[in-house]
Order: sequence, then structure tokens, then C-alpha cells
Amino acid sequence: MAAPGKVAAFCLPPLPTVREIIKLFRLKAQKQLSQNFLLDLRLTDKIVRQAGDLKNAHVCEVGPGPGGITRSILSGGVEQLLLIEKDARFIPGLQMLSEAAPGKVQIVHGDILTYRMEKAFPKHLKRNWEDEPPNIHIIGNLPFSVSTPLIIKWLENVSKKNGPFIYGRTQMTLTFQKEVAERLTANPGGKQRSRLSIMSQHLCTVENCFVIPGQAFVPKPEVDVAVVRFTPLVQPKIEQPFELVEKVVRSVFQFRRKYCFRGIETLFPESGRLKRTEQLMMTANVDPTLRSFQLSMSQFRSLCNTYRKMCDEDPNLFAYNYREELKQKKNSSLKSTSWPEQTEEEDQL
Repeated sequence: MAAPGKVAAFCLPPLPTVREIIKLFRLKAQKQLSQNFLLDLRLTDKIVRQAGDLKNAHVCEVGPGPGGITRSILSGGVEQLLLIEKDARFIPGLQMLSEAAPGKVQIVHGDILTYRMEKAFPKHLKRNWEDEPPNIHIIGNLPFSVSTPLIIKWLENVSKKNGPFIYGRTQMTLTFQKEVAERLTANPGGKQRSRLSIMSQHLCTVENCFVIPGQAFVPKPEVDVAVVRFTPLVQPKIEQPFELVEKVVRSVFQFRRKYCFRGIETLFPESGRLKRTEQLMMTANVDPTLRSFQLSMSQFRSLCNTYRKMCDEDPNLFAYNYREELKQKKNSSLKSTSWPEQTEEEDQL
């Protein structure tokens, strides 16, 4: 019987090591795809443990590569493992793992950004949103180039309860650059507080589990890596459409070093901008002299709720795009220097 906290519940037959698989199939991490291999199975076991008890679970692993984390997932006694791998070079090595765990592994050669997960798991696993999360997990050592767009895509799926969240509050255990992980979990006032902090924390419980030093990877990246766990909330902290919340949050962080008033102005057309900005901030009861990273979740909720009411009163308001207005002004008068302030200080995801 496995000791508490141990991953071993299913024993793979003897296999070449991950390092031997890399050598056998002449695999080389591609820098342009921001690939980094994790060869230490103690670390892959530790990542998988963060997901919780995987016995009889259905798991989707994103970007398994040479299969280090894959082995740890299979050792957890999963019922079914779906592997989604974009790089065809890794498929033969993953097929070896599939043959070592008959009937447990499905390999999809495809891009996770376009793969539709609505039918990836059996229907009987579905749970009501209010129930405990389904016995489904998403796990992945994500390439840096895809990690931020992918988590934004999945957060939108959480908001709309579609994609992998059509089954309920599916949990995710994923790796990110340490700095991105810090943004995902940053508290109000913290230097890493950003759009990503608000968009993730208003929809999920987000836990920064532990940091893996860069030297644990092959090739060694220039940054450390953090493992982050997401559990969708039963009730989002801001109950407005994803697109509206994203627009408000993006605007607030438009000028990170300035008062939040300056970013909120960009929600409104130039005509009547000052008056409507004051109206929004006064109704939402938000101090206009706070910086964007100082605002609490409840203040963002109040801003989004008030902006929604203003959009309901003016159906054309939500379609307004500050950047488009900026472009049009530049094109119409190239010699003018009186542009609205540029967004060089804009916060990055």
C-alpha cells in the first residue's frame, strides 16, 4: 500500500529513462517554441501531487514532450490520460508510454489553443457547477510562449462554463515563468499586481504551489518556473460577462504608474470623457487617486457593475475602442503633436 502523499498507485513496466528517450529519438528542445524538458522524476512527481488524488481520475496533459510528467501521472493510478502534443517529434516516445499502460492513454497530435475539449471526457463525469469539482484534471509543463494566452483562454472558458469546464469546476495544475505566477497570485498593492491577477482571481482560487529552479530543466531557461493550481470558484467575484470585465481591467491598468482615473478615462469617447469618468468613479465609490495595482477586487467589481449600467443606458458605449480612436487621430493629422498620451507604461500580461 502506498504511503500517504506518494504518487505510486500504478506501476509502469521497465522503460527507458526520459533522458534515454530523448537520446533514442534524437529530441532537441526548440528555442523558438520555448521548450524545456524536466528530467527529474522526483520533481515531476511533486508537480503531479499538487493536483491531488488522481486515482481513477481522467487527466488531460498539455504538451507532454518526452513524457516525464506523463510517467508521474500514470503512476498516480489514473483511469484515462489524454495527451495533447503539438510537436510530432515527441509522438513515438509517447506511444511507448501508451503501450506500457494499455487502454489508459489517448494521444492527440494537435494544438491545445485550438483543440476543443467539450467532448474530451465521458459525459458521466459531469457535475453541477455548485458541486465538488469533477474527477477531471488538466496538468501541464507549458511552453512559456503559450502559457499566458492559454490561461486567458481557459479563464474565459471558466466564465462561460464551456470548453474543459462544461464538466464542472475542472481543476488545473500548470507551470509558468515565476514572474507570471507571481502576477497570477499577486495581492492588492503588490508590485506584480496586474490584469492577470484580477482576471484569474475573480474566477478561480489561485495557489502558487512551489518554485522549480531553472537549472532543473534541459536546456536551462533564464528564469525559474512556478507550479500554479487553479480551482474555479462556484461564484465569480465579478458577476459580469468576461469581455466586459476584461475591458474594464485592461483600461484600469492602461497607465500603471498613473492614477487609476487616467486609465478609466479610456473607456469613454473623447466627447464627454471627463464627465463620464467622474460619474463612473463617483458611483462606484473608487478613489480616483489610487494606482491601478492598489485597487481591491471589490473596487473592480464596483467599477464593472457601474460600467455595465452605463453601457445598458448607452448601447454604443461598449463598442468604443480607445486605441482605434488613437489610430484614427494619428492618421488624420500626422503633423499634430497633441495626441492623447501614449501607452508606453501600459501593464503587460
